[in-house]
Amino acid sequence: MRFDASGKVSLDHIYTAPDPRTYFQVLRPLGYRVPQLAKPWFDKLIKEYRETERVAVPRVLDIGCSYGINAALLKYDITMDELYARYDGTGPATRAGLLARDQDLSRSRSPAHGLRFTGLDASTSALAYAREAGFLDDTVHADLETDDPTPEQRATLADTDLVISTGCIGYVTERTLTRVVRAQDGRLPWMAHFVLRMFPFGPVEDALAGLGYRTVRVDEVFKQRRFADPREQRLVLDSMAEADVDASGLEEDGWLYAQLYLSRPPQR
Repeated sequence: MRFDASGKVSLDHIYTAPDPRTYFQVLRPLGYRVPQLAKPWFDKLIKEYRETERVAVPRVLDIGCSYGINAALLKYDITMDELYARYDGTGPATRAGLLARDQDLSRSRSPAHGLRFTGLDASTSALAYAREAGFLDDTVHADLETDDPTPEQRATLADTDLVISTGCIGYVTERTLTRVVRAQDGRLPWMAHFVLRMFPFGPVEDALAGLGYRTVRVDEVFKQRRFADPREQRLVLDSMAEADVDASGLEEDGWLYAQLYLSRPPQR
């Protein structure tokens, strides 16, 4: 196994396959579940935004969206267990077959309330699948850590109402979020980020505060996935100890955990 600088096992290959089968078949044995745990929080935030801002069809930007998992969960009220079963290898054998089945899902399960999803990711194959399947309405293939958005990308990012993520913070930093906000021409979209406890959120919070946000951390912690093997756990625990993060009773027991940060502009 290969490990990244944080100590986590490298799973880069699951994000670049032409369809989601590898993604789900690798993550299922690890008990990956944070999108399912995030779903009710995102649902609640979207409902509150719709009512508070009187926006009938909120535009949601999912950073690090991969194959449009969060969009599928929220738009079509599907579950992670259903998605694991859907891509377990017993269904259609080809990408075209999988796409046709997912397009049927998108057409048959119209969301009860209007919702538009834009996905931002560095994987062209994952974005292409999610867009063709109907999970995502728009896509932005970009690395906003290193580059400003192009005029076309900026236009796609504009008018975002809510920004969400489930695990990309730590690899994505305040540089990306700042560029997303600056594409709004003065508007401040609401944000909800599930962040692994091993990664500090302070630099992101400080950057958002400079743009006019107030951030609150939810007290609850959320299981992301099991460690892939004892070495990954040892490396992550060492990394957390160096950062003075207490892993007792949580990561020490075999799971990666995330925390939820909610960032909003001051109430008017």
